[in-house]
Formats: sequence, C-alpha cells, structure tokens
Amino acid sequence: MVNECGELLNIQITPGNIDDRKPDPELLKSLFGKVFGDRGYVSQPLATQLLDNFGIEFFAKPKRNMKNRLIRLTDKLLSRKRSIIETDIDQLKNIS
Repeated sequence: MVNECGELLNIQITPGNIDDRKPDPELLKSLFGKVFGDRGYVSQPLATQLLDNFGIEFFAKPKRNMKNRLIRLTDKLLSRKRSIIETDIDQLKNIS
C-alpha cells in the first residue's frame, strides 16, 4: 500500500497461491478513507467487507465485460493515481 505521493505505507509478501482479495486486518487497521485497486480486485463482497469492518471505501476499475457505474469525479481523478503503486512494485522487484 502506498499513499498518493508514492510513499510505502505497508507491504505484505505472500505466496502465489494466496488470494490477494482477502483483506488482512493488520494491513488495514491504521488506514482510513479510500482504497483503489485494479481490475483483479473487483468484488462486491470485498467492498462491503472493507466498508463494514474498516470504514474504508473501495474502488476498482470495472472489468471489460461489466457495465460502467457512476463514480464521483473526485474518485475518478484519484483512481488515476493507482499507477503509483505499479511503479513502486516495479522498483521493488527490479532493485531487490
């Protein structure tokens, strides 16, 4: 997890056979506000669980075969910052 400036907030490395969509309470306990993910994280149960258990709003870009939903302009603009995490992950993989 990174903030809007690309600063690393929290990280967890798991084996490839672990479902990334199961939120880890340890990663989320100090967060608040909104979380943005990519298409692989699209899940209404995940969004509901994050909101109910942690008070976090979850947004993910819809998959190609899904209908578009209305989204607030501010959330759409914030979702464009999601590429920051991709840059950080690429740096971690290539440097480490």
